[in-house]
Amino acid sequence: MTDSVLREDMSLCAKTLADNGLLADLTGKTVFITGATGLIGSQMVRTLLGANRLYGAGITVAAFIRNEQKARALFEDLLPSEDLEFVIGDLSRPIEYDRPVDYVVHGASATGSRFFVESPVETIQTAIYGTDRLLQFARDKQVRGMVYLSSLEVYGVPDGTRETITESDYGFIEPLSVRSSYSEGKRMVECLCASYASEYGVPVKVARLSQTFGAGVEYNDGRVFAEFARCLMERRDIVLHTDGSTVRSYCYTADAVCALYTILLKGEDGQAYNVTNMDTACSIKEMAELVAGLEPEAGVKVRIEIPEDLGSFGYNPQMVIRLDAARLKALGYQASVGIEDMFRRTIRSMRERI
Repeated sequence: MTDSVLREDMSLCAKTLADNGLLADLTGKTVFITGATGLIGSQMVRTLLGANRLYGAGITVAAFIRNEQKARALFEDLLPSEDLEFVIGDLSRPIEYDRPVDYVVHGASATGSRFFVESPVETIQTAIYGTDRLLQFARDKQVRGMVYLSSLEVYGVPDGTRETITESDYGFIEPLSVRSSYSEGKRMVECLCASYASEYGVPVKVARLSQTFGAGVEYNDGRVFAEFARCLMERRDIVLHTDGSTVRSYCYTADAVCALYTILLKGEDGQAYNVTNMDTACSIKEMAELVAGLEPEAGVKVRIEIPEDLGSFGYNPQMVIRLDAARLKALGYQASVGIEDMFRRTIRSMRERI
């Protein structure tokens, strides 16, 4: 693997698990990970394999994938590996895996804003039916723990009266907007997780991720942080399609991976945890200006050009949403990478992966 930033991150994640006493619970266990070729899922895989290499943890990773060729290309530097098993399947069908499973990480999900508005039915069905199959799978396997990767979008549009958003604060979501297919789907799945925990005793926790990025982002990723990074690398002006007033908090990928394993192993069943770095909250425009200023010699400027067909882009409504991570901190974990370093490491990683 040519990405030195990602290698650094994965070694640090493995060390964090060891230093925080979490690795002992994973040693010798089997972890079943969906969305294993995604940005976060792939790093969940790499962290465990790194723990095997560095600490002899003896963890077996069952990576649930749809495309074996893509998976082999992504994990080429780790193959062949006795501790990594590809489980080929699709959450639209029953999961076939006849070996014992100790932990489940569910990261498979639709992620593109344009997809949410162009394929809202598929967005909803993938979330609900796919997660139901995985919860039933976890129940049948009598797993020790499961974590579901949800999103800050479950909070909708806050009313603006709260400085930060805790796990019990909810705003408005328009159910008749097809863009709500993602956020409403996530809300329903969270309820499904809580229901399986209550009725069947499935030890599932919910992680509400803020927008997460860092090393390992593909060069052609369509999300806003990747576009900003590409603009700087290609010395193009950053063009905003909104006024950029929306404020969110963010999280670095490696921080999120460590947080997810903390929630998996130490979180309370049926409960949700915000996953974010509370020091990163900024507006989209402020983020664009920060990125443009990282390399002044590139001459990148920030421009606002609002298109007539803005709704087709699938952007969220304007809002201010700063997540409160106090509940996660109470488990003994806190994010450490700030917004500027997030972009510096992301850009360095992207350059090495070209």
